[in-house]
Amino acid sequence: MPKCDYPDCREEGETISRLSPEGFLVATGNKAYSFREAYKRFHYCAGHHDELMKSVWNRVRSTDGKGDDHVAPTAI
Repeated sequence: MPKCDYPDCREEGETISRLSPEGFLVATGNKAYSFREAYKRFHYCAGHHDELMKSVWNRVRSTDGKGDDHVAPTAI
């Protein structure tokens, strides 16, 4: 099983996500015909996946910082 993609984590990455460790979707750069092909995959241990999801949802619910150019995880 792949290792967790969270920086400095050595746990097994049991959860697959399209969110980067910073909480954003990262394009593959390839011509894509589906969501699966359009964005890179990351692996996370359970603890870091929970932490990532909490931070993303807090950011989405917050009224601050909506002017950046990043695609929200709920936009797709």
